[in-house]
Amino acid sequence: MDHSAHDHTGAQGHTAHHDHHGHHGHGGGGHPAGASWSTAAKATLHCLTGCAIGEILGMVIGTALLWGNVETMVLAIALAFLFGYSFTLFAVRRAGLDFKSAIKVALAADTVSIAVMELVDNGIIAMVPGAMDAHLSDGLFWGALLGGFAVAFVITTPVNKWMIGRGKGHAVVHAYH
Repeated sequence: MDHSAHDHTGAQGHTAHHDHHGHHGHGGGGHPAGASWSTAAKATLHCLTGCAIGEILGMVIGTALLWGNVETMVLAIALAFLFGYSFTLFAVRRAGLDFKSAIKVALAADTVSIAVMELVDNGIIAMVPGAMDAHLSDGLFWGALLGGFAVAFVITTPVNKWMIGRGKGHAVVHAYH
């Protein structure tokens, strides 16, 4: 089936990088088969790195300031988004994009991924008995946090695969690599 006339002009980044997109999603005959698991896992790992840095930093700051669980979790989530977006923002700025456009790309690329990841890993921490009251020096705290990150990675990777395969999420960054 010939899809050479398939119009990608409506999707950001597709017209300039049609061959690169083919590497990630157009299988035999040019039919959009979706992103590879490897591409999705790399995008999720990129997101997880920023989220983990922000979330751990938020928990350390909240604990050091003797804040309650809710305040600490809000700070941790806010910093997870900040660091998650920052990684993409710096990468696309380095590729030459102006600041305003880079912010738009980072928001489009990472919002759903970070939101899913934060929902899952914070949900797990909240559900593990005693984890919310554990201290940074407790194995329970780190076990719940790392376990939450692992489960979030497993759940977020298929979400990213689906989005990238449709030219959304992290796929908008590919035009700047």
